[in-house]
Amino acid sequence: MTAINLKDKLATFSEHWSPKIVSDFNGHDVMVVKVKGEFNWHSHPDTDDFFLVLKGRVTIKLRDRDIHLQKGEMFVVPKGVEHCPVAEDEAELLLIEPRGTPNTGDEATAAKKLKI
Repeated sequence: MTAINLKDKLATFSEHWSPKIVSDFNGHDVMVVKVKGEFNWHSHPDTDDFFLVLKGRVTIKLRDRDIHLQKGEMFVVPKGVEHCPVAEDEAELLLIEPRGTPNTGDEATAAKKLKI
């Protein structure tokens, strides 16, 4: 058991929208990701979607409103709710979701999650 430095982990990659697993927690992946631009509209039928902004600003678009997040703020999208994350400038996030959950809501289009 050792401490995990999220800043150091984020420094190991540059690609956007490709979550990297840094730890596991009770059957959940704890991940960091760099984001920029607009992701795709999607939902997760069986799980909530947890977002914590570590750096920058992110908007979580919902069909009926937008949720604006800054560094240190978090939002949980309830399971089954369609959403679309957007970052005008590069931002860094901490994500937590059940192991194996596809980031697009669809295994066929999901980014492969690597452990770093």
